[in-house]
Amino acid sequence: MKPLDFGRSDDPRVQAQLDRLSALSVPQGRLGLETIRSLMERLGNPHRKLPPVFHVAGTNGKGSTCAFLRAMLEAEGYRVHVTTSPHLVRYNERIRLAGELISDAELAAILAEVLDVSADLGPSFFEVTIAAAFLAFSRTPADACVVEVGMGGRFDATNVLEPEALAACGIAALGLDHERFLLAPEEGVPTGPMARIAFEKAGIAKKGVPLVTMGGFYPPEAQAAIAETTVRVGSPQFELTGERTDDDAFNGRGHLYYRDLYWEDLAYPPPDLGGEHQYANAALAMTMLSVQSRLAISSQSIRNGLRSTRWPARMQRLGAGPLTTLVPEQSVWLDGGHNPSAGAAIAAHFDGPLHLVIGMIEGKDPRAIIEPLGDRIRTLTVVPVPGHECYPANAFGPEARAAGDVEAALLGLPPDDFPILIAGSLYLAGEVLRLNDELPD
Repeated sequence: MKPLDFGRSDDPRVQAQLDRLSALSVPQGRLGLETIRSLMERLGNPHRKLPPVFHVAGTNGKGSTCAFLRAMLEAEGYRVHVTTSPHLVRYNERIRLAGELISDAELAAILAEVLDVSADLGPSFFEVTIAAAFLAFSRTPADACVVEVGMGGRFDATNVLEPEALAACGIAALGLDHERFLLAPEEGVPTGPMARIAFEKAGIAKKGVPLVTMGGFYPPEAQAAIAETTVRVGSPQFELTGERTDDDAFNGRGHLYYRDLYWEDLAYPPPDLGGEHQYANAALAMTMLSVQSRLAISSQSIRNGLRSTRWPARMQRLGAGPLTTLVPEQSVWLDGGHNPSAGAAIAAHFDGPLHLVIGMIEGKDPRAIIEPLGDRIRTLTVVPVPGHECYPANAFGPEARAAGDVEAALLGLPPDDFPILIAGSLYLAGEVLRLNDELPD
């Protein structure tokens, strides 16, 4: 069964290239940037022909940070290229050209070009995707690029970017994820899990390019690993300290302090991004814009961008649609979180009882979401993640019950006043958005 990660398309030209993508495999244990660099060379080094790039790594929050960056830059009137992952419904979501999702015709052509030229290199799915994104970016006029790291940082395909292309780099929240790859034994690297994670993320740091981190929110060993890297490569570091003027800083009545910056704009929360962690993600984006010198941006554009930011499936309240009409008296929330850090952020958003509908791919931690929510879970319904091997209901404890799909799960809930949260997988979140007719655009 093919995973949805490879995508599906109603356009036969696109689907033909997605089928080629799905056939790619990565040699076991292969790490490094040699393949993506060779691929870039064959394509004419498009990564050297980009407008100023904002490069964002992290375990959680990097996609939201990219969404804030895009919204703030567009509020200033700039045309912005964006590449993020994974997609929720359509592969096109991974490549945004000057503000618009890449068209099917452009996508089919650019994927065919990259796949044709790289056939003997054995590239991975993500290497082809990033090569296609950078090639498309280099051919379409724009003022800025926002690039999300896929996994880790040091050996991520996006790290082919060179200092000359970069305006600023950022590292969002850190946590344990992709341990099989990011904690693989290697000589000369930190041995503690969080120090190693931080070391891998800090691999995007480049000489002379400002790096903004949430250092005050990281454990000391992670802070130390990042600081050692920035000193070694010569990247000026700006660190979010997390100090507050009062207990309500994240509610917009106080301020967050940075090593070198003081922002009052956090008093303007994004209306469609729930969770207090989004204030920190917004602050990271704001700081990245402030410390760079490639593009001018006003405080008013930052405020307007904060108000207009959209990022589907990240603590998103679903609108009216085929799914929500099944539970007309209850609010339905959607989040793609699937690791313990995401679970903690979700738990911070809900302060009372809720109904949890969860689907989680095998290999993730089935306790990641349910343990932080604790006794607030009124009912726990487990659904499959279409196209993926996933955990059965008994993996989530004796109180969990199974449902055949999301529709059946919603119809099985009691009609009370408690909110409903659907969580556990971005692939499940994409299916929910499709079923509720809320396709990301």
